[in-house]
Amino acid sequence: MRHKPLLIALVGLVLAASAHAQWKWRDAKGNVQYSDMPPPAGTPEKDILQRPPGARPTIVVSPPPGPASAAPAPAKAASAPSKAEQEAAARQKREQDGAAAKQKEEEQRIAAIRRDNCARAQSNMRELQSGARLTRTNEKGERVFLDEAQIAAEVARTRDTITSECR
Repeated sequence: MRHKPLLIALVGLVLAASAHAQWKWRDAKGNVQYSDMPPPAGTPEKDILQRPPGARPTIVVSPPPGPASAAPAPAKAASAPSKAEQEAAARQKREQDGAAAKQKEEEQRIAAIRRDNCARAQSNMRELQSGARLTRTNEKGERVFLDEAQIAAEVARTRDTITSECR
């Protein structure tokens, strides 16, 4: 189980990275929603519970009251991000993509290690169950035969390894 601390650290990193760019809001039915995208247009500001760092509240500009027959003048979109905000968002997206790629590479590396450990454990189990006399080298460098109790202990240890690594 040498890889368990590494796996725990990886899971923590994944959770920390995913929590970094999360939106949290209450929808029209009162359910709390989570997403990496902003809530739908028209979501009241009071219902937006959490934004990613650097995300600004949306400013809604309503036209001044006037005669009902007057056509509203086209307003400049208040929610259009500035060039600096677009660049910051692009930079943040690149960083997130880079972190996701590193995370995927790490997951693939761990999966390869697990496959290798699984194959070795299965091979060891076949050897243990073959019925052949098994030997190990002791601390003096001498070859000693395993008795039934030692073989049973090795089978149990190998079975645990297969259970944890061969998923």
